Amino acid sequence: MPIKSRIRTIPDWPKKGIMFRDITTLLKDPEGLKICVEDFIKRYKNKKFDLVVGIDSRGFILGGVLAYALGKGFVPVRKKGKLPAETESQEYQLEYGTDTVEIHKDAIKKGQRVIVIDDLLATGGTSLAAIKLVKKLGGKVIEAGFIVDLPDLGGGKKLKKEGINYYAQVAFEGE
Repeated sequence: MPIKSRIRTIPDWPKKGIMFRDITTLLKDPEGLKICVEDFIKRYKNKKFDLVVGIDSRGFILGGVLAYALGKGFVPVRKKGKLPAETESQEYQLEYGTDTVEIHKDAIKKGQRVIVIDDLLATGGTSLAAIKLVKKLGGKVIEAGFIVDLPDLGGGKKLKKEGINYYAQVAFEGE
């Protein structure tokens, strides 16, 4: 699939030793964006679910488009302090410290089935926090979808350990 070739790699950003996978080059390419979105549509069009949950911030881009294309609602999971109504929050570990994501308490009804979307799966911290928020509200995560998986960082293993299926369009393994 020609998605991988449209993702720019920036060495040593944001710090030395990191190979940053920049999807902005994929998103600005009309054909690349179309291939990416159509792949997600093909994957999810026959799945039974109610909502797309997009993770702050690049998950909003794909999640919103996917929800629209499939006739589903869209729910944002945001960084702490960005949502105006009453929220549920979930803290998660970063490499150095912690962060928190939030969701509106009325965003998901008990029993609703959701797809969680983000651009990249690395260590899985943010994705697992979003999934925990969905579960706190009584939702069921059908699958988590990503453009990029970085398998060497172990996020996929963590998701599977929690019983969450995931899909990634491309992987940058050992690169």
